[in-house]
Amino acid sequence: MIWFDCTKAAKTGHHSGLQRVSVRLRAELSQAASEVAGLEWASNAKRDDWFLTAEVFSPNERPGWDALLEKRPCRLAAIFHDAIPMKHPQITWPQSVARHPAYLKMLSRFDLVLAVSEASRCELIGYWSWLGLANTPRVEVITLGADFDGGSRVTNPHRESDPLLLCVGILEPRKNQSFLLDVCETLWNEGHQFDLHLVGRVNPHFGPPLEHRINHLQRQRSGLHYHSALDDAGLGKLYARARVAVFPTIAEGCGLPVLESLGRGVPCLCSDIAPIRENAAGGGAMLLPVNDAPAWKRAILACLQSDAEFRRLATEATTRSLPTWRETADAVRALLSR
Repeated sequence: MIWFDCTKAAKTGHHSGLQRVSVRLRAELSQAASEVAGLEWASNAKRDDWFLTAEVFSPNERPGWDALLEKRPCRLAAIFHDAIPMKHPQITWPQSVARHPAYLKMLSRFDLVLAVSEASRCELIGYWSWLGLANTPRVEVITLGADFDGGSRVTNPHRESDPLLLCVGILEPRKNQSFLLDVCETLWNEGHQFDLHLVGRVNPHFGPPLEHRINHLQRQRSGLHYHSALDDAGLGKLYARARVAVFPTIAEGCGLPVLESLGRGVPCLCSDIAPIRENAAGGGAMLLPVNDAPAWKRAILACLQSDAEFRRLATEATTRSLPTWRETADAVRALLSR
């Protein structure tokens, strides 16, 4: 039996990366997993069962967890996303910054940790080593699914597309939409015609200034569109029209939107950072230096104006190997059975 933690996911309405992992993995594990919240499940757990969580929490948010970790009613596994709150505290929600050190220490008392990238795995192991922890669990890498809505993969590299750039991610400094707006403003000022669609909720701590800038620019630029609460069906329609997806992010644990874009046959322009580099290795994604405006400008123009460059990336995106959430769930089951 797998007891799948949905304590936060069951209450959250937004589509964050953590929410996506919880919802899609839970759906694919449904026949072997039972959804649980709080600690009530522990009284029914057997020694050979697994408790699996994809959530981020601290002892203050989960009263009774220290005692549970001592009692260990069953085996404990967690999906680890990233150490961004500790690496970039100046641009991370203060609540996350305060919570993360205790969260990483709690993970060291689990039986198995599943990292969403090799980069995240190295960060976690490095932090435990820095703490001087002698007894730590096995840390394995899993690849997240590209089929965000369970739909079929797009395999036609010659699909029709609009001159449309698509950027998916919460509005906050880490996702770097402000830099993208700077680049696009330069291109619009030079007379280039294209649309930019931004999709993502607003980070309540850091996002309002960026939201204000977007609202201001929308009054000047008819090609700028912002979707704060787009569902998966609406996102799928944008992917069907998009020429290229753009992710100028500063830091990621996995960079799941890159996989999701490639799964819809949409080439990606991405920041050249370690986690995204792992996903880009199979093709369909062009890696660009972080905050290098001339490089991003050239790449965007190449994808918008050069059919040869676009077709090359689109062919790679539609022919490369990409995981499904069913395959991710199968990999998780296999690791739990070892």
